Amino acid sequence: MNKVVGVLGLGVFGSTIAKELGEHYFDVIAIDKDLVDVNRVEEYVVQGVQGDITDLDLLKSIGFEKCDTVVVGTGSNLESSVLAVLNCKKLGIKHIIAKAKNKVHKEILLEVGAHEIIRPEKEMGDRVARNIMRNKILDVIELDEDNAIIEFLTPKEWVGKSLVQLDLRNKYKINVIGMKNSEGEKLQVNLSPDEKISPKSMLVAIGEPHTFEHLDYTNQLK
Repeated sequence: MNKVVGVLGLGVFGSTIAKELGEHYFDVIAIDKDLVDVNRVEEYVVQGVQGDITDLDLLKSIGFEKCDTVVVGTGSNLESSVLAVLNCKKLGIKHIIAKAKNKVHKEILLEVGAHEIIRPEKEMGDRVARNIMRNKILDVIELDEDNAIIEFLTPKEWVGKSLVQLDLRNKYKINVIGMKNSEGEKLQVNLSPDEKISPKSMLVAIGEPHTFEHLDYTNQLK
């Protein structure tokens, strides 16, 4: 049985989510007051409805309680977002994701029952800034607030040194879990502490990312 996802509000944010989920065979129920927006996602959703996303009777009439997850995609109107979240709570939706315009809206939406908050503009701005600042870091996958998987190229000062000599756990609060010594090479995961860094080494590590990222951004990885 396919997972059912509800999308309330079909602006750029909501319609993108509806289309992406639909393309990967999720059952999407989408609602927006604008028929043009509903029609735009028609081929990607199992049910597209023109209507008020804050209307609880409407949600009940289309079986919205079947949704496993609901995305409240209207972030500019706080009242609508709050009512939509409250209605989802009344319907017993287990996972409610809401878009927020700012930090205050985020706190309010969490308070009324949203489980997860998305701030697309802030998150995209953070991502662009990080990409600009990076020197050696290739990618960061956040696991939670204090842990991430970090993929990075090694500084020239590390070449010829072993992992045990570099002592990255104490210096940078990271543990190396994989290494490649050339592009296209398969990632090595069973590493010896005596493994030496080559000029083209790329490491994958897990740990606290904030200190490591700051040192990379300021070109202080030595």
